Amino acid sequence: MRILLTGAAGMLGSSVATQWRATRPEDELVAIGRRQVDLRDPVATLSVIQDIAPDLIIHAAAFVGGIGDKLARPLPYLLDNLGIDRAVIGAAVEAEVPRFVYVASAAAYPADAPNPITESHLFGGALEPANEGYGLAKLAGLTAVRYAAQQTGNAFRAIVPSNLYGPSDTFSPARAHLIASTLRKAHEAQINGLDAVEVWGDGTARREFTYAPDLARWLVEEVENIDTWPMAMNVGAGADHSIREFYEIATEIVGFEGSLKFDITKPSGVPQRLIDSTLAREHGWKPRTSMPEGMRTCYNSYLTQIANGEIR
Repeated sequence: MRILLTGAAGMLGSSVATQWRATRPEDELVAIGRRQVDLRDPVATLSVIQDIAPDLIIHAAAFVGGIGDKLARPLPYLLDNLGIDRAVIGAAVEAEVPRFVYVASAAAYPADAPNPITESHLFGGALEPANEGYGLAKLAGLTAVRYAAQQTGNAFRAIVPSNLYGPSDTFSPARAHLIASTLRKAHEAQINGLDAVEVWGDGTARREFTYAPDLARWLVEEVENIDTWPMAMNVGAGADHSIREFYEIATEIVGFEGSLKFDITKPSGVPQRLIDSTLAREHGWKPRTSMPEGMRTCYNSYLTQIANGEIR
């Protein structure tokens, strides 16, 4: 089987590539990222997909970042993601790709959806303001995948992961997600001899984070069965933690013994975001990595990146 993986340099994409090559060496995996093609360009994207002629596309490419960057620069989170999905999904249909997995996001769920959130709540209300542009783009992508399946009769499917974290996360201050941000801030507080780590909000908001290598392993193991999947399927760790708890785990891993300083003038987002992954569990999903174990792996990756001069 020939597989085209987009977003190969990203957190999930890199995990999928590593897992695929380790467990399915007989397959031909073509992994592409920004260096190979600008996926916002429909002509270039179609040319690449036609040349590769994949049996399956796993579309994990997206423009992503932390809450601070989304608030400061909301436009690219809408337009770049719309452009990427329009080009990739459109090209997959034109090239008659028979199987397609779209990686959406729980940011597509309404801000007031009851927890745990089921797939039936998609398109059910206004999105969280901080994630609105990204969430709208993912809703458009989910719609395009559904239309593609209806129009072609091919196995176009979508997964809706919770927030993800992993060793290939981005640790830059402007683009870091919550887990990477907690580890970086705790590390910098430790090496700079600070008394406290600043936390946005009051620390009570709860979030679900899934270890990207766990999701990658499941995708590789179960992708042969995508014809049996529902059109959209949640995939999450099944448990959430408060923002305070994430910071407490990070400070313990780093060895920082100072305090947490909560800035309630900063946004906290919705009070809770926990998705219901019942359907995915019926299709073999079973997360394996605990939050402390996964965060420790992320911290070790962060230290390696510092040592290699990749982070300043």
